[in-house]
This record gives sequence, structure tokens and C-alpha cells, in this order.
Amino acid sequence: MTQHQQQPAAADNEAPTTPTRSVKASGPLRTPSRWWSRRRIPAAIVALVLSAACGALLFDTVRVRTGHTAGAWRKSLTHELSTRPLNDPWILTGAAIAAVLGVWLLAVAFTPGHRRLLPLAGPDTDPDVDVMLERRGAALLMRDAALRTPGVSEARIRVHRRHVTARTRIRFRDPETVENELTDTLGQQISDLGLARSPRLTVQVRPRST
Repeated sequence: MTQHQQQPAAADNEAPTTPTRSVKASGPLRTPSRWWSRRRIPAAIVALVLSAACGALLFDTVRVRTGHTAGAWRKSLTHELSTRPLNDPWILTGAAIAAVLGVWLLAVAFTPGHRRLLPLAGPDTDPDVDVMLERRGAALLMRDAALRTPGVSEARIRVHRRHVTARTRIRFRDPETVENELTDTLGQQISDLGLARSPRLTVQVRPRST
């Protein structure tokens, strides 16, 4: 039988990440489904663009009110908007870009973000602390648990918010027996992680090709 080098899991060979802690103001014990991101970069981009546009328009308006002529960019923009038909390619392109930006801003506003963090069950002794674990760290822990199962030579673990998928290859032993042991082992590992919401586990076992 030809020996093959063991392949790394989907989570790469990085060390598990230490759970993240966030101290909040005092309140009732709760376990959030996901932390809300502060969206600093999108908020900064929108603020800068709107500030620049409003500042330029205000400056040109003040110039006109003080007896000066309107800026060339304002005259050109007004002329283009008043003369181009609605089916003009430039008008359609601008409308499409505005629609895409609007959908993106709505998605940013109504989605919590922090998709790489999994919420852990909050400690009963400290209700003001939320604890999160990175998916990459959870995948590495589960991969190590899978590789400790006799017969398993390769393991690829995908950790999502609602489910975990384990794809493994075995070198020896009966596949059904290994699958049952893997299901028990990984199920116990998920329980040991202390996740706030236990994900659904899917295990796939394939014999290793020779």
C-alpha cells in the first residue's frame, strides 16, 4: 500500500484562538446569537463621502449667494442631468451603482457581522460577560479530536453557526464503526466547547485511496 502524507484540515495549522471576552454594562444574563459589529470602515467611508459632497455643494452655494458664478462642475452636472434621457447608458449605470450601494448599506445596517465568532454559554457567576470563540479555533480542536480516533488518517472540519461538517478518510478499520466513534467523539467535543447553541453535526467517512 502506498503511503500518503497526511493533509491539513480546512482550518490550517494555526493554534486555536483564545476565547474573546467583552465586558458590558450590568444587565440580565443573556446569550447573544452573534455580536454586532461596529462597522467602523463602512461608517467612515459613508461619512467621508457624504461630508465631501455636502461640503462641496455648500461651498458652491455660498459662492453663488455672494455674487460669484457657480462652479464649472455644478454647471456641467446640471446640464447633463437636464439633457440626458433616462435610458442613457450613463444614467442607467449611475442608477445601478446607486442601487448596489444602497443594498450594501442596508445589508450592513441590518446584519450583525462577526461571522467568525461563535457565542459560548455565559458563565452563571458573571452575567455581565459575553464569551466568544473563533470558528478557526473550534475547527482545530475538533480536527485534533477526529485525528485521535483510531483509523482516521485525514480530517477536514468546517464549522458554521448552525452546523459542523467533518470529512475524514480512514486507513484501516470498518468505516461504519469509525463513523459511529467519530460521531460520538465530535459530539462530545462540541459539548466540551460550551457553545451557546449546539450546531448540527454531519460526519462523512471515506476509505483512503491507495
